[in-house]
Amino acid sequence: MYIKLIRNQPKGNALTGRLVINGHWFCDTLERVGYQIPALCYHVAVTMSPKFKRRLPIVQNVPRLPIANSQSPIAYRSGIRFHRGTKPEHSTGCVLVPADKECLLTYKIVKAQEAHEEIILEVTDFRPGTEYGYNTPCPPELQKP
Repeated sequence: MYIKLIRNQPKGNALTGRLVINGHWFCDTLERVGYQIPALCYHVAVTMSPKFKRRLPIVQNVPRLPIANSQSPIAYRSGIRFHRGTKPEHSTGCVLVPADKECLLTYKIVKAQEAHEEIILEVTDFRPGTEYGYNTPCPPELQKP
């Protein structure tokens, strides 16, 4: 399973984006500026969240920023998840998704885990030419021909 988080340009403390699964738009996202995870590739799994008391997708091996020089060991953040939320303040590093998409995202990742698929998340920061509105249902480059 290939998940891509495509971020928009930050507005205040809000960082909106869109989540694309296997090339298809899935939902809009929200993060908190200053707490967002670095734009890298990660593995994702579903585990029980002690904080939320339910199974949620977790982003693995998220480095703390700033990453020191290459001679220093990399420190990692833990507990970075996909969960529901409507305001940037609902996140201290997690990727927020609409409430109605949280269960479906968890289900899709669980099914991929059960099929022993590798689940990759690619996070990309804002690039010119990707300025789509927060409520855009499906950006043109993601529409099927």
